[in-house]
Amino acid sequence: MHWHTKQTDKVLEELKVSPHGLSVDEAARRLKETGENELDVQGPPSPIWLFLNQFKDFMILVLIAVAIISGFIGDVADTIIIGVIVLMNAIIGFIQEYKAEASIRALKQMAALHAHVIRNGKLQLIPAQRVVPGDIVQMEAGSVIPADLRLLEVHSFRVNESALTGESVPVDKSTDSISGTDISIGDQTNMAFKSTLVINGRATGVVTATGMRTEIGKIAGLLTTKKQLTPLQKRMAGFTKLLSYAILLLCLVLFIAGILRGEEPVKMLLLAISLAVAAIPEALPALITVCLSLGARRMVKQQALVRNLPAVETLGSVNFICTDKTGTLTENKMKVEKLHTLCDETVYEQYNPLILAMALNNDLKKTEEGIVTGDPTEIALVDYVQHHLSHEAFAPLKSSLPRVAEIPFDAERKLMTTIHSLNKRFLILTKGAPESIADHLTDSHQAELLLQQSHSWSAEGMRVLAFAYKITDTIPSLESAETHLHAAGVTALIDPPRPAAKQAIAECSTAGIQTVMITGDHLATATAIATDLGIMHEGDLARSSEQLKQMSPETFQKEVEKIRVYARVSPEQKLMIIKALQKKNHFVSMTGDGVNDAPSLKAANIGVAMGINGTDVSKEAADMILLDDNFSTIVKAVKEGRRIYDNIRKFIKYIMTCNTAEILIMLLAPLLQLPIPLLPVHILWINLVTDGLPGLALASERSEKLVMKLPPRKPEESLFADGVGAHIIRISILMAGVTLAMQAWAVHQKLEHWQTMVFVTLSFAQLGHILAIKSNRNSVFSKDILSNMPLLLTVIFTCLLQIAIVYLPFANQLLKTQPLTLNELLWCFICSSVVLFAVELEKWIFRIRLKKMNLY
Repeated sequence: MHWHTKQTDKVLEELKVSPHGLSVDEAARRLKETGENELDVQGPPSPIWLFLNQFKDFMILVLIAVAIISGFIGDVADTIIIGVIVLMNAIIGFIQEYKAEASIRALKQMAALHAHVIRNGKLQLIPAQRVVPGDIVQMEAGSVIPADLRLLEVHSFRVNESALTGESVPVDKSTDSISGTDISIGDQTNMAFKSTLVINGRATGVVTATGMRTEIGKIAGLLTTKKQLTPLQKRMAGFTKLLSYAILLLCLVLFIAGILRGEEPVKMLLLAISLAVAAIPEALPALITVCLSLGARRMVKQQALVRNLPAVETLGSVNFICTDKTGTLTENKMKVEKLHTLCDETVYEQYNPLILAMALNNDLKKTEEGIVTGDPTEIALVDYVQHHLSHEAFAPLKSSLPRVAEIPFDAERKLMTTIHSLNKRFLILTKGAPESIADHLTDSHQAELLLQQSHSWSAEGMRVLAFAYKITDTIPSLESAETHLHAAGVTALIDPPRPAAKQAIAECSTAGIQTVMITGDHLATATAIATDLGIMHEGDLARSSEQLKQMSPETFQKEVEKIRVYARVSPEQKLMIIKALQKKNHFVSMTGDGVNDAPSLKAANIGVAMGINGTDVSKEAADMILLDDNFSTIVKAVKEGRRIYDNIRKFIKYIMTCNTAEILIMLLAPLLQLPIPLLPVHILWINLVTDGLPGLALASERSEKLVMKLPPRKPEESLFADGVGAHIIRISILMAGVTLAMQAWAVHQKLEHWQTMVFVTLSFAQLGHILAIKSNRNSVFSKDILSNMPLLLTVIFTCLLQIAIVYLPFANQLLKTQPLTLNELLWCFICSSVVLFAVELEKWIFRIRLKKMNLY
């Protein structure tokens, strides 16, 4: 039903209600028919579901399967160790996500809303959820509108609809019907919408929709969009499946080959499981969880609360940030940007009429705490005057020029007038729309100047207010107060950009990230601010809601990558924009604070809500919440996301090199007529201690210097791109070769400690490898070695542990090791260091290339 197009009497007739309201019985019947006036929004997941959700990763499932098989064949130690790893990984992930959900609950302000309705001809206060279509509702300044209403009567009624439409300026309401069925919510000035806030005046309206049938309910209905997988989730899903299938195939081939050679099935099964344990990076799931958790903790310190752990890394892959304007790029607070005085005459002491009108023509009030409340535009005007006058000069104005009468603002006149006593005469101050003020001026030349200046500022996207005045000997009548006025001047107001937003957008551009403004505001205003912030450049496009409606899907799909500003758009259109960019294979972040942003926040690859001014609905839909509502915090989060992804890649490079070397050692030794080089317990020690402990410390590695000067990684890019795969092949072959050479020499020398020497050589080689790959560019022999103290200390500690298990008697029994002579230990160290120097040579060649490109 297009209620805004109908006359008020027709609305009452169709809703079958009189101005005296519904009867109590009829209201009860309608409540039963329509249900309670509540939004059916999905709540946060239960703790049990959050915990179980940690086990759905394919690698985790493979680890559980290996643990079960190990238990069946009697290798209880492997079962316990793998089980502990899987459980710890789940607990870490659960704690982080549960804490984030608890923070969401703490951010909510659960205010029980009530509504004043007329039933049986009497005014009653009832819970807002019991309001029904047809109820006559009365509202005043400070009220939260309980349902969608067609306004029947208004008195200076202004509503802040920014949470619903994204427009920062309060809307002046009227009761006149509006022609046209395809009118945006922001332009339906005879309607009031659920969950918006009354700023000024009072009104009576009839409820046209409740619950999920309201405009805010329709937005809530869009929140069923299924969440996209993050880039890391996609890459890890592909990687772990491929790795697991390859390992299973390798184990099967080994098992069948052994059986065909006449080996005992149990012996071959144990060998196959040893190979599986060697190949599966048991520490990988835990490392990723710890890496993301540490990243989330660092982000909280930078005012970004992560609700969904994988979202920590997702920002590092984002190449489009679609951001709401109001409250995100701007302060959501009006400010006087310019003013032009058309009268230099002083009418009271040293003050001209423009300053007096800005200071006195308002309905602002002060709370007991001294906070000024009222219309944001009027607050901005008074703030400007206070800023330019001393407190001693400003404070006496109201008492020196007391208000004796007023004509409230209404949407038809578009004027507000106050009358003040002035030395036994009367000062009339009028403010309003420039066209309305110009129509009431006595001097046509002044009217022309006023309109000329107003149109110029309006074209720049600013909100313009005009002021006029006159002085009379008697209090004028209401009809004559606004006639024969003299121009005082005009002011231009804006919702100013946040101070750090411009720099943040420039940093995003340098990092290859496009910023797109999506707003419910007008096209001229949005374009002006986007140009000022550096979002729009020559050749970029700006589109309004009406233009989008007229475009075919094909045309829009062609233009979507060039459009930098979308103005006056609806929640459905925001959703369409996000999906169109995703269809072009872009990873999209959406930032916003209003209810109108919630569907697109959920549909985006990562949704970012505002913690201070954000609505509860937007916070529930988001993956991350900016606790300081600052757009520049996103840039810090992007840098953190890229750092985390780089560190995860370094760990994969490290662990896959080590595991591939272990597989090669286990497979090639028998072919080279060498005995089995390592026992299952040795492999498990290497994977969990030698690989695991230093690997976890990689999560603390600082970001590379070029991290915010490179474009985002493509979503389809493999984890093994940029030479990672080639490095794994080269260094794993070298590591296996060095270890097998040590084994062959020790066996040939008939050293009884040969297996321990193989074990120690491989462990030291892997520790040297992790020190070398901690930085992609800098040498380990530079001061860079001190940049990650947790890693350095962990490597030293792991070295000491490795030596301890060689020389401590109880460790000899537990891990099947034997004490080495000093000479044997020295040879192990010399052989293992070959890997460290090989990687350093690789990086030296890389640095030469970077210097040639002026990147180092």
